[in-house]
Amino acid sequence: MPIQIPNDLPAFAALEAEKIFVMPDDRAEHQDIRALKIAIVNLMPNKVTTETQLLRLLSNTPLHVMIDLVQMSSHTPKNTPQEHMLKFYKPFDEIKRGRYDGLIITGAPVEQLEFEDVDYWEELCRIFEWSKTNVYSTIHICWGAQAGLYYHYGIGKHILPEKMSGVFLHNTLDTSHPLLRGFGDTFFCPHSRHTGINEDEVEKVPELTVLARSKEAGIHIISDSTRRQFFLLGHWEYDRETLAGEYTRDMGKGMNPKKPKHYFPHGDVTAVPRFNWSCSANLMYANWLNYCVYQETPYELEYLIPIEHKKR
Repeated sequence: MPIQIPNDLPAFAALEAEKIFVMPDDRAEHQDIRALKIAIVNLMPNKVTTETQLLRLLSNTPLHVMIDLVQMSSHTPKNTPQEHMLKFYKPFDEIKRGRYDGLIITGAPVEQLEFEDVDYWEELCRIFEWSKTNVYSTIHICWGAQAGLYYHYGIGKHILPEKMSGVFLHNTLDTSHPLLRGFGDTFFCPHSRHTGINEDEVEKVPELTVLARSKEAGIHIISDSTRRQFFLLGHWEYDRETLAGEYTRDMGKGMNPKKPKHYFPHGDVTAVPRFNWSCSANLMYANWLNYCVYQETPYELEYLIPIEHKKR
């Protein structure tokens, strides 16, 4: 089954070239099936790249998925044309009365700011609160995960001594969890962040369970007790060249960054980077859509049961 997106969204041509079944909105109107409704709150600077990365992963199942791209009304993107935002993105106020099977909140390059100093923080808090009543299952990514843990559970973040950048080996802690079904003992995932969270703070919250961690990168996956909210500190959606692009960008700014760890073969920045997380990334997002969304969401979304959080 296809992923349903506008046929003039840049990701449409990219995915179609990869032989991924994408369906334009006008054709989807004639399908007699209820598609999974997934909203993506895209906080990343390059919206088009992140759209394509996430849509690629969400398209890799037999499920029909309909996407709404959501923007923050309180923030004007600097790296994506306004025409693109107006054409393909909806403000939160336009979707807030609707209900969704799933929600993805991406990372953002604001992690070194205090949460409350981010210009769209109040609006994002409204989305976090709305997700408890209007969304069945939510994935929070990187800074989005840190922000979600802070809002829902009062868990803070801390600045790392140096940027965590690279592809790291992780240990799977609960292979029986639906999100990790089919995983082996270990897997790879990229990380790219300046901040982290303390695992001991997570362990103090009985509603939270750590599903995967890395000896080098720390916690990666956290699930709440309802198995409806997930917090991913890594970037499974990254493609082969993303970390290389970040490294080149920072070099161009004179920041003298360290090379991403375990990424360039033999540390050679001119070599083709390793891409050893694709299988686990596709499996995790397929598991989320199948086991955590499709098989659990009420057919009539108005019957969603709100999620209760006990913030410390």
